[in-house]
Amino acid sequence: MSAFLHQRPLHTPSSYLDDLSPRSRLNYQKPTSALLSRSPAVLVLLLLSLLIVAGVLFPHIQSPGSLLSLSSRSSDSKWRGYTLPDAAAYVARNNTLIVCAVSEAYLPFLNNWLISISRQKQQDKVLVIAEDYATLYKVNERWPGHAVLVPPALEAAAAHKFGSQGFFNFTARRPRHLLQILELGYNVMYNDVDMVWLSDPFPYLKGEHDVYFMDDMAFVKPLDHSHELPPPGKKGRTYICSCFIYLRPTSGAKLLMKKWIEELQDQPWSRAKKANDQPGFNWALNKTAGQVDVYLLPQKAFPTGGLYFKNKTWVQETKGMHVVIHNNYIIGFEKKTKRFKDYGLWLADDYASESPLGRL
Repeated sequence: MSAFLHQRPLHTPSSYLDDLSPRSRLNYQKPTSALLSRSPAVLVLLLLSLLIVAGVLFPHIQSPGSLLSLSSRSSDSKWRGYTLPDAAAYVARNNTLIVCAVSEAYLPFLNNWLISISRQKQQDKVLVIAEDYATLYKVNERWPGHAVLVPPALEAAAAHKFGSQGFFNFTARRPRHLLQILELGYNVMYNDVDMVWLSDPFPYLKGEHDVYFMDDMAFVKPLDHSHELPPPGKKGRTYICSCFIYLRPTSGAKLLMKKWIEELQDQPWSRAKKANDQPGFNWALNKTAGQVDVYLLPQKAFPTGGLYFKNKTWVQETKGMHVVIHNNYIIGFEKKTKRFKDYGLWLADDYASESPLGRL
């Protein structure tokens, strides 16, 4: 609302005049009338003053559309001071959060993922960690309080391409976010947003372990496979996926996150070695083995994309057992979207009304 709209009227408010008797009202008007009739110069000066005031104020008067824009900017700016502790306290249910990290380019995948979670009645626990201000404002405009940005904000365009330095910077922030949430005392489930829930995963988090995760290997395991950390592969480390992690606020879980942060610092991105966060996560798991109580989720319920989308025989044999599907082992937004559509897992177009964000 412009300053002009808040100025006191230049004339005396009619409510004041209404309180005067007819005689008083007449007497109230006379001095001005007499002054103007006797001094034309006063009238000229008054008109000039009005023109000057109008010239100062009118350039600042906004159109209705501009006023709405100002209101929107004011609403957006308040979220800059919204902190992770604030957001966690607001969103958590049963001391538990479901967290994802998203930049603007991934908003369609965020919506697709949210629809699948809403179908399991778990959307109220979701906290979106926005990696740029466009995402922060967009999510909180549609779903107030469910997005937070942990500074510094990343350049939105830099985090798109898998294997790029921007992508590494984007994913490398993940253990810091998770550690901060653990330090606040919450259970936290992390998901990549190129996932779809077919069922509720929480019943599969059995026992009281520090950390739960899924394997990223595509070879078929026995249906009753071990829930221990698998043996290292050819590169000397395991191949656990950092796409789906559930952590309890224990010393073991915090130790793992700290070690993950250390590994990412020791193995930064370079043009020769286009790293991402997952090798560091696996080195952290291997180097803290025996110190952290881990639980490997069943492959039949949490298959990697290299298995679910490429082994039709296995998919048929395990039909009805799948819980969370990860659209990995493929690179690129268009390719991921097409694959989801081919398998009937792209929900964002036809079922947008089921998302807390509506249609984006």
